[in-house]
Amino acid sequence: MPLSVFPIKSSPKTKRFDLFESLRSDLQNEGLTPQNGDVISISSKYVANSQDRIVEYDKVSPSLEATTVASKFHIKPEIAEIIIRESDVIFGGIPGFVITSSDYIMAPNAGIDKSNAKKGAVILYPNDPYVVSEQLRRKFLLTYQVHVGIIIIDSRLMPARSGTVGVTIACAGIEPLSDLRGQKDLYGNPLKVTLQAVADDLASIANLKMGEGADAIPAVLIRDAGITLTDRRIQENEMAISYDQCVYVRGLGTRI
Repeated sequence: MPLSVFPIKSSPKTKRFDLFESLRSDLQNEGLTPQNGDVISISSKYVANSQDRIVEYDKVSPSLEATTVASKFHIKPEIAEIIIRESDVIFGGIPGFVITSSDYIMAPNAGIDKSNAKKGAVILYPNDPYVVSEQLRRKFLLTYQVHVGIIIIDSRLMPARSGTVGVTIACAGIEPLSDLRGQKDLYGNPLKVTLQAVADDLASIANLKMGEGADAIPAVLIRDAGITLTDRRIQENEMAISYDQCVYVRGLGTRI
């Protein structure tokens, strides 16, 4: 069967809400019933909104460290304070952007975003996205008696490329990677390092349908993607590699 993608529209939410009940209502409005093997892709901003992970930055008191970071990278001290609070590692940056990592996700400005937020506010990454994904997977199983995959996604710039693609920040119910090592290519050469980023590939498919503006499509149902279902709990570090193994992080630290 060919892969199918179904956008799931929703109404804007301005305060904390029940994420699963909202998805169920939106699916019903679209005339969609989840089936075994479907993947429900959900915007990280939508998940964050359901948790009320929205901060009015003018109410934030910047620390001395935030003032230093703000001066170095030409951003508001209040924004710098939020970035520091949300980050595990700060690598560096350029004017307007601080390159950070949080919960194994490398992103500018710790993933905080002003888009689709009211003026003077930013949306943060959701709390415990892997827990949220697993809870949603179980609720779909109990409500619809089907095994589905759940991916929570964000859009991301790629190195040296224009535009954004999708990236999965958490998932449940599917194997996020496909290990092709040991298999052979078209010419019989053994693949030595190839891991297919299944969850990220699905995130890019979903991101294309969600849009980046006022589309009001916070979720997408992907059908017949040929994914591998699983009941095991996906760990937070499974889709990540250490920074000393990343060709971009290591390469940019080498001068020629």
